Amino acid sequence: MRKYKGNCLTAVVCNGCGKKLVVNNGIVREGVTHITVEWDYFSEKDGTSQTADICESCFEQWMSQFRIPP
Repeated sequence: MRKYKGNCLTAVVCNGCGKKLVVNNGIVREGVTHITVEWDYFSEKDGTSQTADICESCFEQWMSQFRIPP
């Protein structure tokens, strides 16, 4: 989850574990991935957009659950 003041990034919180990530001068200073999904016609979420910020630790935990490693 990202928070902005005007156009400047002020805070990033991991949607997985709730960890507050370090942000200095609008730049995230820790490992994080920002995911945006635009759901399509063949999805039950057609027309829905979702975003999430995942810290490095949660990302690694998530990837370890995949049957086919990325």
